[in-house]
Amino acid sequence: MTIKEAQDTVDKWIKTYGVRYFSELTNMAVLTEEVGELARVIARKYGDQSFKPGEKDNLGDEMADVLWVLLCLANQTGIDLTEELQKNIEKKTKRDKTRHINNDKL
Repeated sequence: MTIKEAQDTVDKWIKTYGVRYFSELTNMAVLTEEVGELARVIARKYGDQSFKPGEKDNLGDEMADVLWVLLCLANQTGIDLTEELQKNIEKKTKRDKTRHINNDKL
């Protein structure tokens, strides 16, 4: 699935099952919540914390939740994420093409 197809799929799902998009502000709050849930799983899986009884390692599902809400925000604000990601990669390449290679810490 391409990013464009993902944006279209989410849009169709929202219009079919979700009735309408939440407001942009609500979706920003939901995105923050979902990133927190992702951080919790990463802290337990890769960090010093352990899973509590009943918690599960659902890393992929939490990542998908973050992506879902990001796609919603892109759709409702008219952002073409394919185009923006391409521009972002070009920006990072121009800015950082030798920065990391020359970083002795890496």
